[in-house]
Amino acid sequence: MADVLILTTGGTIDKLYFDALSTYQIGESVVDRVLRTAQVTLPYRVAEVMRKDSLELTDEDRAVIARTAAEAPEQRIIITHGTDTMAHTAQALAPAVPGKTIVLVGALSPARFAESDAAFNLGMAIATAQVAAPGVWIAMNGTIFDGLRVRKDRAANAFVAVDGQGRAVAGWGTAGRVFRPAAGD
Repeated sequence: MADVLILTTGGTIDKLYFDALSTYQIGESVVDRVLRTAQVTLPYRVAEVMRKDSLELTDEDRAVIARTAAEAPEQRIIITHGTDTMAHTAQALAPAVPGKTIVLVGALSPARFAESDAAFNLGMAIATAQVAAPGVWIAMNGTIFDGLRVRKDRAANAFVAVDGQGRAVAGWGTAGRVFRPAAGD
């Protein structure tokens, strides 16, 4: 069994640009290639769940993602996901997959682009999956967010931590609640 399962669902991280169409389409996932290029030695397994823009995800799609994560033998799961509805999916996963560490990650520009944030975000997700406590987390913009207390700020094109009423709060996204306690703590 792999240490980490990576479920791909689509989103900008896997988009391709077609000049003739002047549009983006979701292509085959580049996650394995990115991780091999980075020489990641942690045992991982990649499984495609779907290829969708997150704006097209339905509640049924989120149920499929949750069921796939719940049924997987791995306890640490990374889910590549479009950024527009990532927080919505995090909220759906939390009650459906208790006891596992789940990290959602995406990109603001396709991984195939030279100046993409995809490789950096994916690296953060790999690290988070190894050290975070069970729960649902989002790894974006150099920050680890509590998946239940985050939203995408479209104007800033970034994720922000929010309070219980959905208002943006300053400071570190997780307020220090990410890491598993050391033995004896």
